[in-house]
Amino acid sequence: MQLEKVPTTTAFLNGKEYLYFSGTSYLGAAALPEFQELLFKAIQKWGVSYGSSRSANIKLAVYERGETYLANFLQTEAAVTVSSGTLAGQFAIKTLGTFVDAFYFMPKTHPAILPENALSVFSDSELHSSLKSIKNKKISIVLDGIAAFETTPFSFGFLDEIDISNTIYLVIDESHSLGVLGKNGNGISELVPKRKNIKVIISSSLGKSFGVNGGIIAGDLSFINLIKKDNLFIGCAGMSPAFLEVFINAQEIYKKQLVKLKSNMEYVYHQLKDNTAVTIDNSYPVFFHSDEKIEQILLDKNILITSFYYATSTKKFNRIVINANHTKAQLDFLINSINIKVK
Repeated sequence: MQLEKVPTTTAFLNGKEYLYFSGTSYLGAAALPEFQELLFKAIQKWGVSYGSSRSANIKLAVYERGETYLANFLQTEAAVTVSSGTLAGQFAIKTLGTFVDAFYFMPKTHPAILPENALSVFSDSELHSSLKSIKNKKISIVLDGIAAFETTPFSFGFLDEIDISNTIYLVIDESHSLGVLGKNGNGISELVPKRKNIKVIISSSLGKSFGVNGGIIAGDLSFINLIKKDNLFIGCAGMSPAFLEVFINAQEIYKKQLVKLKSNMEYVYHQLKDNTAVTIDNSYPVFFHSDEKIEQILLDKNILITSFYYATSTKKFNRIVINANHTKAQLDFLINSINIKVK
């Protein structure tokens, strides 16, 4: 399917308007005139892009301002922005690879933060045997804030089974949780146990809930400084300064949209929670339908959803997305279309 213009709560396909319950614009901020006005002003100030190394002698003040804000928002010592979320994940993993002894991954981890030599945290539903015995090592565990096909974060209880003599670098890809989960939308990292041997590294896109192209890595100052010394970081241009300024200036918009989104999530949850074909949670704007034919069923009712085979799964991915701008009438039409029995 090739859409004819950027979708909002509706989309145009072959000249016909459909209800749009797809994408990743959970807060729906990018569709708002007041958000677009911030972007226009930022482009007038900073231009469309700035193709210079972040390590050059001439620097733009917006980077320090934006990264300081992000570090405070994420409650980390430091943060650095790059041009995409995938690049952010790759920088985090590449830097960790220079000093950790072993990598482990949680189920359904996104390829952006999945090292080739990583072992699964779990084997036959139990903690991997090597994690039970390992001591006095530096290990990294990578995971998504919200994994594919999930509607709630993983429990971090398994960390209790790993000997405290190890230093654990916990890499969390927050791309689908920032802006939605956590206090004021600052993600799930606050759920991680606060221990001296656990160091949290956040990697994320800013292009989903926040609607601006760019990526973020946040963590201890020493770790962020290692990334800034990387030759690849030195050699590449940074995130668009205009987009970073929009992110800073759009905070009140994001807060307003999060209130609307939470209301929509609660409303849909209470209407669909008893439908056994649906996997849904009241705190997350994405839910899943087990019927692989649901895409066509909804398409026949002029509703578009996400449906494809995900990189880490052999099962078709029927992903239905609510955003803050969906109206009650639109939500009701979706709910009725899902709950009606198809003969």
